[in-house]
Amino acid sequence: MSARSGDNVVLAILLSLLALVLFDMMGLIIKYLSPRYGAAELSAYRNFFGVFPSLIALWSSRAWHSAGRPLRIRQWRLGLMRGVYVTFAQFLFYYSLGKLAFATASTITYANAVFMTALAVPLLGERVGLMRWAAVLLGFAGVLMVMKPGSDSFSPDALAPLGAAFLYALTGVSARQMDSAVPSALINLYSVVAALFGALALALLSGGFTPLVQWSDLGWIAAMGGFGGTAVLCLVASYRMTEQSNLAPFSYFGIPIAFVAGWLVFDETPWADLFPGAFFIAGGGLMIVWRERIRSRAGRRISE
Repeated sequence: MSARSGDNVVLAILLSLLALVLFDMMGLIIKYLSPRYGAAELSAYRNFFGVFPSLIALWSSRAWHSAGRPLRIRQWRLGLMRGVYVTFAQFLFYYSLGKLAFATASTITYANAVFMTALAVPLLGERVGLMRWAAVLLGFAGVLMVMKPGSDSFSPDALAPLGAAFLYALTGVSARQMDSAVPSALINLYSVVAALFGALALALLSGGFTPLVQWSDLGWIAAMGGFGGTAVLCLVASYRMTEQSNLAPFSYFGIPIAFVAGWLVFDETPWADLFPGAFFIAGGGLMIVWRERIRSRAGRRISE
């Protein structure tokens, strides 16, 4: 683990782990509400509440203030397109939460790390070496173990979180295509606003919004947005405190956290579905993180 001068690595790790817990709490509420509300509706509600923490993150950004508080960016089309990716990624993931065990749907989405590595070749022109391709193959092997295509236990619904993982990876890669001078908080705001309008359109095209079944659902919807928005703020804060490579290995704690959450709330114990595939998914992702850290250190030595 490397640290820059002024980094607060421990606090950054704690905030990133808190974000994982909050995202899982959001996901649990989505799964609870899924029998009564569609995935597109829930995505629209999530993005509506997500605008507020995104504005807070932007206002808290020193880089944005230093740049003169701009709202228009040169690559605004790409910024909005990222929101389109998020729209469909959320739709697929939220749909899968209503169909699959909570931990199973969550674990498959961790394939986004291997998708990002594969997409970096055509979209960013990166050269991916043997080690990273091996990590990609290891991660995909883990996904296949979890999904079990061709077996009696295979569900086509498992393709939904896999599609979500691909779209989330596309969102991540496209962020690296943005001008480096644009503050991350501003890029995130473009994506959230575009995803809000995208989810609204998707919900209207798929039958509109369902009237509240019970008033308590309004509280659950607000909590869903609050957990998701607070999780984003925690991640933004953690990324400012240290290098992302220091936090990436801890993201895989989300797999056991999701398993425990699904077990405690919905009494789900999908041992046979998750293992050993989950270890392969995490292993592939960690290999990519390890390789990136080696490249980063080598790059710093050359520049010194």
